[in-house]
Amino acid sequence: MTEAARVMVVDDDRAIRWVLERALAQPDLAVECVERADRVLERLLAEPPDVLVTDIRMPGIDGLDLMARVREAHPDLPVIVMTAHSDLDSAVASYQGGAFEYLPKPFDVDEALALVRRAVAHARERQRPIRAPEGLDTEIIGEAPAMQEVFRAIGRLAQSHITVLINGESGTGKERVAQALHQHSPRAGKPFIALNMAAIPRDLIESELFGHEKGAFTGATASRQGRFEQADGGTLFLDEIGDMPAETQTRLLRVLADGEFYRVGGHTPVKVDVRIIAATHQDLEDLVDDGRFREDLFHRLNVIRIHLPKLADRREDIPRLALHFLAEAAKELSTDVKVLTPEAEAHLTRLAWPGNVRQLENTCRWLTVMASGREILVEDLPPELRDGDPGGATGDWRAAFRDWADRALAAGHTHLLEEAVPDFERILIETALKHTGGRKGEAAELLGWGRNTLTRKLKTLLPEMAED
Repeated sequence: MTEAARVMVVDDDRAIRWVLERALAQPDLAVECVERADRVLERLLAEPPDVLVTDIRMPGIDGLDLMARVREAHPDLPVIVMTAHSDLDSAVASYQGGAFEYLPKPFDVDEALALVRRAVAHARERQRPIRAPEGLDTEIIGEAPAMQEVFRAIGRLAQSHITVLINGESGTGKERVAQALHQHSPRAGKPFIALNMAAIPRDLIESELFGHEKGAFTGATASRQGRFEQADGGTLFLDEIGDMPAETQTRLLRVLADGEFYRVGGHTPVKVDVRIIAATHQDLEDLVDDGRFREDLFHRLNVIRIHLPKLADRREDIPRLALHFLAEAAKELSTDVKVLTPEAEAHLTRLAWPGNVRQLENTCRWLTVMASGREILVEDLPPELRDGDPGGATGDWRAAFRDWADRALAAGHTHLLEEAVPDFERILIETALKHTGGRKGEAAELLGWGRNTLTRKLKTLLPEMAED
């Protein structure tokens, strides 16, 4: 049987001591309440309890000073700070001093009991070392079958200079794959330069790509190299290529064909040796059909295509990804690595993740800052991830779809139709083929398409099934 955890409460308010003494009188807790910190400081330093609960404003030694002295000797001791003065300064001072949690008065007795038990679990958890599983230092984490296909593609292209087009939703990790392609290529020792087409004003894109000469336009006070020259000998990653303006598409096509270009305002050709890796979350074939993307440029870029699955299609990778991102966040923020309880891990694995891997990474960074204990519980998750049907898999699919759209827009996504429609079609195609045992003619009939339309969609959305 586990020994009862020792909890010490320090508060000059007799009523608070009385309430907590009775609330914490549990079989798994041994509570001691005292009136003044200066009377127990020596004992606290010599024999610290498992959890210290202290008021801030008290005669003699106040709570923040008490916490500072005790934590200097016992830095792992969780301290819960109480105060009737629930102001910003008190909260900030408590957390800056290393408080486990801040409890404003009046508080709910059950909440206080749950918080003390959390602190006990935190203290005991810290006594166990965390061992990260092997392989978390790799460039890309993925055990799901869809990610194994990505790894195979990177492996096959390891000695190649060939142009690659990466397809996948926003946040799926397209730049990481591009970096891996570069690092495992003969160009690994040369620069990897990334440029996001959607993040640059249209009138500056050509200057960004090709550079400019002094005086080429207002504000061009000096000559400047573009990304092509910076990437000479290496790799240029063009993200969101579908957002490239038509006139820039024409110039890019010439560079790919001739290996040279002119700076904006320049008259001397600049020769470069650059490998292009492009990426998009859009359906470039549809953009070509609509006249928004040059067909000849599309064929130049679409030599080898790698499709990145969305996070919801590789759920088995979520626990390892979360562990990796929690470790990265702890290193970045110079704090302890937090771990997921089995319940929190299972909950995260069931979520829809409209923002994909990037959303999971940001969630882990948020949890590293905001979760109280070393262990992360389901209730520690942000409200939008904690509440409701995690997978959106039950009930009316239209309601689930509406919920996905709400969360995607809240996460800052744009071009939502371009994101949703390919997935919608991909799911219907997979389901139709499942019902027909892979017979494409019958699947096309179920979907209300012609056989040629289904064949074209397969090449775009499910290239691994197109040749079956």
